Amino acid sequence: MAARLKEKYLKEIKPKLKSQFGLKNDLEIPRLTKIVINMGVGSAVENKTRVDAAVKNLTQISGQKPVVRKARKAISTFKLREGMPIGCSVTLRQERMWEFADRLISIVLPRIRDFRGVKDKLDGRGNYSLGLSEQSVFPEIKFDDIEFQQGMDITFVTTAGTDERGLALLRELGMPFQRKEETKKKS
Repeated sequence: MAARLKEKYLKEIKPKLKSQFGLKNDLEIPRLTKIVINMGVGSAVENKTRVDAAVKNLTQISGQKPVVRKARKAISTFKLREGMPIGCSVTLRQERMWEFADRLISIVLPRIRDFRGVKDKLDGRGNYSLGLSEQSVFPEIKFDDIEFQQGMDITFVTTAGTDERGLALLRELGMPFQRKEETKKKS
């Protein structure tokens, strides 16, 4: 059974984007290629169990075992040695990517306290990154089992090529971007 968001993309969003940008070839239509979730565990230098807790939480969130990232070089001011585990990351593709995107957009982001939308700033090539300050907003994580509050970065990698096309794709997928009035008030 295909993911709900993937079906929506194929049936509704893809034709809409094709006509909106006047594209002739279906391969030019912006699409989501992967979602990368990264948890940097800075306090892992003092406490090695924090990396294990982060791996456990990220496995529950993504449904896939993450890769433990290690320090590439030693930095004495942070008491960091080369090869020490300092984080974990997972790359989601295909069905898991669509399922995660659907859960993030429809369940997780609305659960954030005082949520008014995410910023609409892309990287210049149509890719979008956002950060979450804690993992407890995901329904898979039991609040009582959380050992450490841990933030994460989530990156949506697209084939858009431009911010305009990437933004249009993410808007159609349902990403709750801030309205322009709210953005101007904060500046």
